[in-house]
Amino acid sequence: MNEKKSNFIDYNDKCQKILEDPEILFAGLLDGLGTLLAGGNKQGTCSTLSNEEHQSICTELASRVTKRKKFNSPLGHVKYSASRRERVVIMSFPINDKVVMIIAEPHINIDRFAFRIISKLDRQWGDNEEK
Repeated sequence: MNEKKSNFIDYNDKCQKILEDPEILFAGLLDGLGTLLAGGNKQGTCSTLSNEEHQSICTELASRVTKRKKFNSPLGHVKYSASRRERVVIMSFPINDKVVMIIAEPHINIDRFAFRIISKLDRQWGDNEEK
């Protein structure tokens, strides 16, 4: 099995582990264009978004992550970003040229939750490179 395919299987496993958390609705690895490479929706949950709306959110999120990279040199690498909405929290965790996108219940404590997700991704808080 080539390294790239193995890496996606690894991230699919990590996304499935993240989805075991009762507060998670979606966990997926996206490429720079917002295409879902691994993971997905938690089974048994019903998204309020159409497929087109969900893809649009993925595309926008991937674009924002890419745009933030221009500030890595003066400000340091982004560890995660979060957006709290009335009905969900959307988080992104950049990993090189990809991003892990999480959609969670709105009541979570974002900072504590971010540490839990980073741990499930087998990363350390200071990691900048993909493992």
